Amino acid sequence: MEGLPMTSRRQFIVSSVSVAALAIAGPALAGGEGRTGKFTGQSNHVTSGHAKLVRKNGKTFVELQSDFQFDGAPDPKVALGKNGFDSSTLMGKLLSNSGAQSYEVPTGVDVSGMNEVWIWCEQYNVPLGVAKLN
Repeated sequence: MEGLPMTSRRQFIVSSVSVAALAIAGPALAGGEGRTGKFTGQSNHVTSGHAKLVRKNGKTFVELQSDFQFDGAPDPKVALGKNGFDSSTLMGKLLSNSGAQSYEVPTGVDVSGMNEVWIWCEQYNVPLGVAKLN
């Protein structure tokens, strides 16, 4: 950089920082993957822990993290939502009331528009927990 005018040095530094920021943020934010959220209980249920959207081998998954805990209910399912539960995103029955678990997002669901992970009781059509994704 020696010998470059001051404005060229500034432009080089700003460009370098911008490219580095895109390289870091790009994969985590592309298509909505990499976002995480913390569960809060719904309908008088205790639901806690974290959920994360991840991309593996060209597929998107919701991963409930190892700190996930749920107090139990009949027919709990995992789904996504955008400011509310979306039944078209149901990923199946909750595998366990605690611990890490993974659910494949249905083909065709655009996760970039989703901002919540839901634990939903399909039998009674009520929310059991929701994690707002950041």
